Amino acid sequence: MASERMGRFLKWSIIVLAGLVVVAVVGFRVMKDRTKQASPEETVTFTVGDLNATVNYSRPSVKGRPIFGHLVPYGKVWRTGANEPTTITFDRPVRFGGTTVEPGKYTLWTIPGPTEWSVILNRKMYGWGIDFDGNATREPIADVARAKVAPNMLDRSVEQFTITVEPAPTRLVLSWEHTQVEVVLEP
Repeated sequence: MASERMGRFLKWSIIVLAGLVVVAVVGFRVMKDRTKQASPEETVTFTVGDLNATVNYSRPSVKGRPIFGHLVPYGKVWRTGANEPTTITFDRPVRFGGTTVEPGKYTLWTIPGPTEWSVILNRKMYGWGIDFDGNATREPIADVARAKVAPNMLDRSVEQFTITVEPAPTRLVLSWEHTQVEVVLEP
């Protein structure tokens, strides 16, 4: 009799546990889809001479919020976009802000400041880019290049975070709200 009750208990425990796992997986997928709708994914590809590169990132919007120094704090690592960390892939060596970087795929991180930003390439790929406390998951030991640049204040507001590549000299340009940051790329 006791073993029969134990068997039922075990059976129902497994069924309940399986149900919770299904609910968690479905809930995570729904949350991820909604997040990506608010911050859509974008891909930028560019060619400079023999260099081909691709940037994959998500584009959060201002939505009336103060961004730099508030939503994105000064002096703290930012995953540079939303959702998964921004990635940039080079098919040839390139100088990123003066540092030679080998071909490969890198994550792009920034540390914003009112008068200086650090723009960082990191060799490691990360899941979501932040932990449950909202802190960036970047591991500094995997950094391969760091460019220190001054932010430019824009006259106009850029509603959605945007990454572009500008020619002559080739620059990776990050723009959002009233701030623009540029890093020189030398193929």
